Amino acid sequence: MSWTVPVVRASQRVSSAGANFLCLGMALCPSQAARMPLKGAWLFTPVSKMTTVKSELVERFTSEEPVHHSKVSIIGTGSVGMACATSILLKGLSDELALVDLDEGKLKGETVDLQHFGPFMKMPNIVCSKDYLVTANSSLVIITAGALQEKGETRLNLVQQNVAIFKLMISSIVQYSPLCKLIIVSNPVDILTYVAWKLSAFSKNRVIGSSCNLDTARFHFLIGQKLGIHSESCHGWILGEHGDSSVPVWSGVNIAGFPLKDLNSYTGTDKDPEQWKNVHKEVIASAYEIIKMKGYTSWAIGLSVADLTESILKNLRRTHPVSTIIRGLCGIDEEVFLNIPCVLGEDGITNLIKIKLPPEEEAHLKESAKTLWEIQ
Repeated sequence: MSWTVPVVRASQRVSSAGANFLCLGMALCPSQAARMPLKGAWLFTPVSKMTTVKSELVERFTSEEPVHHSKVSIIGTGSVGMACATSILLKGLSDELALVDLDEGKLKGETVDLQHFGPFMKMPNIVCSKDYLVTANSSLVIITAGALQEKGETRLNLVQQNVAIFKLMISSIVQYSPLCKLIIVSNPVDILTYVAWKLSAFSKNRVIGSSCNLDTARFHFLIGQKLGIHSESCHGWILGEHGDSSVPVWSGVNIAGFPLKDLNSYTGTDKDPEQWKNVHKEVIASAYEIIKMKGYTSWAIGLSVADLTESILKNLRRTHPVSTIIRGLCGIDEEVFLNIPCVLGEDGITNLIKIKLPPEEEAHLKESAKTLWEIQ
């Protein structure tokens, strides 16, 4: 299959939609990159000879080399990319943030705007460039670039455009940050996480789809709204695809440890007089409704990605529903990426939770896997 037409078509579409994706990086090996200055990177700090005021005020005590322990790079400065950047900065998770995008004007403008956060927070170094060299030695690379989901369009409709874009991006990311972890945010996120894993040749623990971490948060919020209880006290999981075939695990939903199924055995079924299954329908519909109203989703996914970033960079070993290869679990034999509960730490996905689902929920999970496998 030729990728020429899809790439052109995707670039035209993204431009018209106001989203951003990236150009190819340089043809340098990582060792060369480490010895070279970040040509083309915009730091927006004037480089000049030491001023008289500075020389009178400050005396160098010792020489120092910059040491970066938690560099994060974000590919794409559209609405989602900037929501991720803002959320990560507000949480103070990184000591260097690198932004990459094709649109130089927007890229520089967003970077300067972020740098002006400085007086209000502990500020890391922020750099940006069209050149992927600016991402060198990242601990974590977050990919938000891709074609924008339009009104009434499903995430799966974006497959061809975004696979083409990923073929251009992943090689440059790997070239400059061969030891990084990847968080994939672009849709359809489960399939693109699989694509990123294949293209990068990274171990499976280092390629993570953000996916149902947000769907599960929406699930908690809507349950809390129905009960009049804060969402933090509502517990339950959305697994499977980040999309229309996602699976609500009603068997595990509980409030303060009390399972809803113990109070209403029909919870989530067609026989339920309270129609709890409508909560899941709202989870699925919520993104479409937001896109219909404002044109895109941004803030919730940005905070969701920052949540994952915190678990990884701080080695918190918290459990999140994220997309990873699921073959061998729940009777699924295909090499497909789906959301299951995963423990996240400094190595990425460190453990999987061995989920045990009732037969009807396991059947739904298999159907979700089948949907994605057919597209792959």
